Amino acid sequence: LEYLANHRITGSVLVPGCGTGHDVKVLAATGAIVTGMDLAPLALKLARLQVLQKGVRFLEADFLTLPISEHGAYDWVIEHTCLCALDPQQRTAYASSVRTALRTGGFYWAIFFSKVNQYDGQNPPHPITATEIDALFDEGFELIESYVPDASYPCRPNGSEIVRLYRKT
Repeated sequence: LEYLANHRITGSVLVPGCGTGHDVKVLAATGAIVTGMDLAPLALKLARLQVLQKGVRFLEADFLTLPISEHGAYDWVIEHTCLCALDPQQRTAYASSVRTALRTGGFYWAIFFSKVNQYDGQNPPHPITATEIDALFDEGFELIESYVPDASYPCRPNGSEIVRLYRKT
């Protein structure tokens, strides 16, 4: 919300791991054409009941094995909690899917968790360092902006997130 207060996101947007559609709903309210993608049928069922705006569709699919119909289909990929939920060994496949989903010149905007309260090393959310993010998105992307947001969810320590905006080259 902090980012959207100062920036406009337009065109086609993919939200991988959309869950019950919170981010989809917020983005659709700005006028974007939004696809929410998730593996969980129940989450998508709830999303379809809660997100009723025009320009929204939900797709049951595995982002890590992106359907061919979604290749190069998006102006934006918006990430909030998908990457941190994945096993860290799946991060390379995730980054590859971001590249594949975006059109050349498209944008990848993400909130990464750099710190997680009481992280046990086994269960999500899995934190990621700035160095690890750089390694994932160095190839094929230009870093446009990077910052630590002023606002955060109350359950997350202040300063525990990194926001990045990339453009696919």
